Amino acid sequence: MSLKRDQWLAVGITVILISYFLPWLPHPAAGLRLIGLEMGEWVKFLPQVQAGQLRPGRDTFYLPPISAGLLLLLMTWYWPHGRWQTWVARLLAVLVSLLALPAIEAIRFDPPATYQQRLWGVGLVIVAAVAIAGSRRLPAWLPTVLLILVGSVGAIWPLWAYLAVRPMVVEWLGTAVAIGPGIWGNFIGHGLAAITAARARPAKPG
Repeated sequence: MSLKRDQWLAVGITVILISYFLPWLPHPAAGLRLIGLEMGEWVKFLPQVQAGQLRPGRDTFYLPPISAGLLLLLMTWYWPHGRWQTWVARLLAVLVSLLALPAIEAIRFDPPATYQQRLWGVGLVIVAAVAIAGSRRLPAWLPTVLLILVGSVGAIWPLWAYLAVRPMVVEWLGTAVAIGPGIWGNFIGHGLAAITAARARPAKPG
């Protein structure tokens, strides 16, 4: 994987993480100005969400840290195992994915179905970290395909979820709701990662 490709991927991943802490749901009232990290927890109180009318589900709002972790892992696919930077990056990828973990209170009191998808997502990142660290006997094109896939899903799915929940929020609040900079940043960051992977040459073991 070329240095130039890594640099653009790193920019995309950074944009994703910054955007997750920017407003996704902007509102003049501070208590209703929600960042990406808060969206999944807040929308569960909407009557339509409680009735199961939101498709995709609210767990989609926890996708960015999982997809960012996977993108970071894929970026290190062919990095030399002997470099400390390789292991720091892979550890960081797992730590980033932990942002999607449910709170202890949710695990204790909420039905498992409300947080199992997030646990599976974090588990996927951990399994991917182990697999990438332990095997190189895979096609050189595979990380490129996975980067495009993860980048595309991470860009489209949260935006789709936001557009699906937006009319519910408007009905509940009785006021117009814009699309915050965080959701656009998430779209751009994931899109940049996918485009970078699609335009680059297949990686070779380093």
